[in-house]
Amino acid sequence: MYMEFSEGKAEAGARNLSASWAQVVAVVAAVDTTLGKWLVDNYGLGLTEYRAALLLSRASGRELRITELAQRVGLNQSSVTRLVGRMESKKLAFRDTCPDDKRGVYAVITEHGLDTIKRIREPYEAKICELLGNAAKQYPQLDLVDLDRSFATLSGLIS
Repeated sequence: MYMEFSEGKAEAGARNLSASWAQVVAVVAAVDTTLGKWLVDNYGLGLTEYRAALLLSRASGRELRITELAQRVGLNQSSVTRLVGRMESKKLAFRDTCPDDKRGVYAVITEHGLDTIKRIREPYEAKICELLGNAAKQYPQLDLVDLDRSFATLSGLIS
């Protein structure tokens, strides 16, 4: 009897965790898609380009090794190399070699990149507030009723 109850409880917990994770991922994906389109339409800048430039603007020396930038934006090294190439073509960043290890490559934000981040940050954050504040209307396909519970479930796991 005890085993049956415990297993049932564990299964219910796993279903709740799975459902919570799926709900949060769906909301994040929907908001990211909308933000990405908004950034391209209004500023000619992709969401990942904006996030990479923002990370570079906040980094020590305003630069990050390509491998570290890849980890922080959630891309593999090949994809982040193409990302930095796009950023270079838009004059947002440039590549620099590591003085101690010539194999190490850094992405460095430019002054134009800093100005772009400064210009976009406030409207970008306002857009996030607008999307989240009107999430039920903006994303009627999502079940947002228990979203706070989903965040609480996941928050309890993060240490």
